[in-house]
Amino acid sequence: MSTFRAPDASQLWQQVVWLFVLALPVATVAWTVTHEEIFREAREYCAKRSQDCRRLVQRKFFYIFTCEYCFSHYVTAVFLAVTGYRLLLDDWRGYLISFFAVAAMANVYLSLFGRLRVDIKSERLDVAAKEEAIATESPGAASVEPILRQAPVELLSREPKAHRRP
Repeated sequence: MSTFRAPDASQLWQQVVWLFVLALPVATVAWTVTHEEIFREAREYCAKRSQDCRRLVQRKFFYIFTCEYCFSHYVTAVFLAVTGYRLLLDDWRGYLISFFAVAAMANVYLSLFGRLRVDIKSERLDVAAKEEAIATESPGAASVEPILRQAPVELLSREPKAHRRP
């Protein structure tokens, strides 16, 4: 039974692929913990503690869980420990280089994803404003819009909704 190992210094292209791939789960974990609703309560608790604690060390510890940049470094350290990934060199210097390279790449992904979310939200607000403008111009047009949004789902089904079997 062979084990899957991180590439060594002689396999530069594989190391580069690992860099881009390993940064994806790091960015995903960092984004989820610092932005998504599932961790909102824990994040709010940490944000409050990062401001209210007396000791500097305690404030900084709780701040880590509210900052995507800071948290991505800790997630990177865990992923490097689990995978054994080193970049360019096969000793401790390879771990150091890979630590900063993976964290930097993860933060590029975080920035791109953040920008994408801003664009999506902006587009949704534009659509909502246009729908509201249409609804104020003609009252019947507003009731057609929800039907049009469901149309692709209805077109995919083979039988009309009224004739479906239970």
